[in-house]
Amino acid sequence: MPAANQTEAHAAELARTAAEAFRAVFGAEPEGVWAAPGRVNLIGEHTDYNDGFVMPFALPFYAAAAVAKAETWEFHSTYGDEPTVLADDLGTSEADGVDGWAAYLAGVAWALGESGYPVAPARIALHSDVPHGAGLSSSAALECAALIALADLYGHEIDRAEAARIAQKAENEYVGAPTGVLDQSASLLCTEGNVMFMDCRDLSREQVPFDLAPEGLTMLVIDTRAPHRHADGEYGARRADCEQAARLLGVSHLRDAPRDAKLDDSVPDADRLNRRMRHILTENDRVLETVAILKGGTVAGIGELLTASHESLRDDYEVSSVELDSAVAAALGAGALGARMTGGGFGGSAIALVEADSAAKVEAAVVDAAAQAGLPVPRVFTARAAAGAHRAI
Repeated sequence: MPAANQTEAHAAELARTAAEAFRAVFGAEPEGVWAAPGRVNLIGEHTDYNDGFVMPFALPFYAAAAVAKAETWEFHSTYGDEPTVLADDLGTSEADGVDGWAAYLAGVAWALGESGYPVAPARIALHSDVPHGAGLSSSAALECAALIALADLYGHEIDRAEAARIAQKAENEYVGAPTGVLDQSASLLCTEGNVMFMDCRDLSREQVPFDLAPEGLTMLVIDTRAPHRHADGEYGARRADCEQAARLLGVSHLRDAPRDAKLDDSVPDADRLNRRMRHILTENDRVLETVAILKGGTVAGIGELLTASHESLRDDYEVSSVELDSAVAAALGAGALGARMTGGGFGGSAIALVEADSAAKVEAAVVDAAAQAGLPVPRVFTARAAAGAHRAI
């Protein structure tokens, strides 16, 4: 079966499960089911909230939301300790409204209204196979599935780039996680068989073909099973560092800083701020180099850029972890052309570009290295560029 058909069939299967859950819990038929994927970011990490460049692609793992209009808000999930949440009032944040996993759905409904697209209460039954806590944007998948479902249900036509901003607003202001717009944009805007080169300043984008098979290559995703949480203090601290450095340089975002920018040693915390800034500036350059290489018709050439990205994230941005470093080092030691952590860091997943006939060897090396270090056994799978959010039923 062609890859596109596989993706469509898988999303439809998840949609049927969500619809069955809706019937079982609410005793009625959903008015439709919408699906949105998780993502892998090929390169361009922590650049999104610095108005920089990113290159995500959608994974063939989806959150499916079965939805129908209702008298009050009712959220159901096929996983979690609290499977069904009822709410008469969404409030304006988790603090005075819906909390936990359902906050991502409630936040989208709130953000739609705040953005001029009011929606009335609905029932939402959610089913997802996007790995949770793996840095693969499981939360953005929930948000984007709910957003396109509610928009369609209540007759709002919303440009996908604007929809990404609305979903980001939900996560930033309702859930309280200071993320950039990368995850939601990837879930809503990526297309089958392509990696999306995006400018996070204006959300202009270009779909760049990403076909590894002709070169005998494959991309492994390594879920280290180390918890990945964007809403913790460390993520926010990195963003605050970037904002402080930009203010000191007199620019709106670090994307605008000169490539040789450096704060004077007399500035408090200059060493740390300079390292944060160096990562952002060099990472933007690496994204642009990656685009040029892929447009030149090769994938293998990006391997060194992936590894350089990891080293920068590890040493200058300090968002890696022992689990991620172990996975990257083991993959490279077993012959990977390049490897790096992907996502916000502090746990989550890594990716490795490998020759297809050595994929099993690389996987074994990664698993063995984790075992030797007493780390959780990683989950390793092959990634391919899938379709973005769509109506599945």
